[in-house]
Amino acid sequence: PPAMSRRVVRQSKFRHVFGQPVKADQMYEDIRVSKVTCDSSFCAVNPKFVAIIVESGGGGAFIVLPLAKTGRVDKNHPLVTGHTAPVLDIDWCPHNDNVIASASEDTTVMVWQIPDYVPVRNITEPVVTLEGHSKRVSIISWHPTARNVLLSAGCDNLVILWNVGTGEMLLALDDMHTDLIYNVGWNRNGSLLVTTCKDKKVRVIDPRKQQIIAEKTKPHDGTRPIRAIFVADGKIFTTGFSRMSERQLGLWDLKNFEEPIALQEMDTSNGVLLPFYDADSSIVYLCGKGDSSIRYFEITDEAPYVHYLNTYSSKEPQRGMGFMPKRGLDVSKCEIARFFKLHERKCEPIVMTVPRKSDLFQDDLYPDTPGPEPALEADEWLSGKDAEPILISLRDGYVPIKNRELKVVKKNILDSKPPPGPRRSHSTCDSDFSQPALEEVLEEIRALKEMVQAQEKRICDLENKLCQFTNGTD
Repeated sequence: PPAMSRRVVRQSKFRHVFGQPVKADQMYEDIRVSKVTCDSSFCAVNPKFVAIIVESGGGGAFIVLPLAKTGRVDKNHPLVTGHTAPVLDIDWCPHNDNVIASASEDTTVMVWQIPDYVPVRNITEPVVTLEGHSKRVSIISWHPTARNVLLSAGCDNLVILWNVGTGEMLLALDDMHTDLIYNVGWNRNGSLLVTTCKDKKVRVIDPRKQQIIAEKTKPHDGTRPIRAIFVADGKIFTTGFSRMSERQLGLWDLKNFEEPIALQEMDTSNGVLLPFYDADSSIVYLCGKGDSSIRYFEITDEAPYVHYLNTYSSKEPQRGMGFMPKRGLDVSKCEIARFFKLHERKCEPIVMTVPRKSDLFQDDLYPDTPGPEPALEADEWLSGKDAEPILISLRDGYVPIKNRELKVVKKNILDSKPPPGPRRSHSTCDSDFSQPALEEVLEEIRALKEMVQAQEKRICDLENKLCQFTNGTD
């Protein structure tokens, strides 16, 4: 009967996802990848840049390379160095490809503006420093749909939400975790968080109500770290270890958190499995730290719910892994995922494709996907509004937007009282100072800034020429 034959071969366009490393000259070589023992991914990528946490004497640093700058990295390539202790996690802002946040052992979170050109010297000045944790900060994650909302979690068992645009703390979730937080993930519209913790609990939190709305003790019996992420329809996907130290994956439904929808054993290896989820294809990729393979699974609504697709295997173990957002992929090559695998001294992109015979745009592989525009402002989100990501089509490929400045406006204590009288449009001190005049001054400052930067570059180039000249005559 037809039903029988359908069961034998499950229909899925992702049964043949094909992983391949790039050619040798398309890797990023000579990078001293950080040796900090931390289960973060050490690498963050977007359509413009790849950022990697690196070894650095004394403070903490990461390197940012334009995606196209493959090959050997110059040993004097500028770094982002502002932290006074190792950097533990980095995350690109989903709404501005020139903005990245970093979390450090020095208890601070810093947010950086990365220029489109390669700067001449190290970037040492963050746009804003967020201070509120009392111990090292090992996790950061931007809100998926609200502008400038950033989450950080530290070894003080505290989760803090920040408004980066004002440098203020929006919410502090204390008293929720009794021990070290292993990971934190947003759901698709950023209304809920899922966290895993050393106290062996997975918690689903409504951050604005500051409430735990569901929790599960010991989704995996083993003692090693658990990870959890939201997948489609509010379900939660976990990785962990069985009592016999076998690695497991689990799928859970919030409405009934007691029993897993699926629980599968994989192998005995002690590397924590980092899950990366692509909502457009419902594929979860599992990258074990210290493994040399990436396993991937499709999540569907039919039993067994988590379907093994394939394993990408290589010889070298991975120290960390970056995962490209959908808009950074090459749709003309039917690329559905791209990983940036860290070795000890290099970063190797790995491309996942679904081979197709046609050269036309494959719209079944590329449904509209979250674009770079935020759907909400920070204060709208804080006041209780939710919004799904604003989607874009990839039909003609995605072209990154030119450098946009992140402006931080520190709130002034005096601003909180409404000014007296009817005039509230601009400053109360001088009604003659019009908005156009202000714009003009700002424009002039901007032009001067650009001029100074150009002169700096010119001076530097001349200094370098002079060095070559004097070295040549020694």
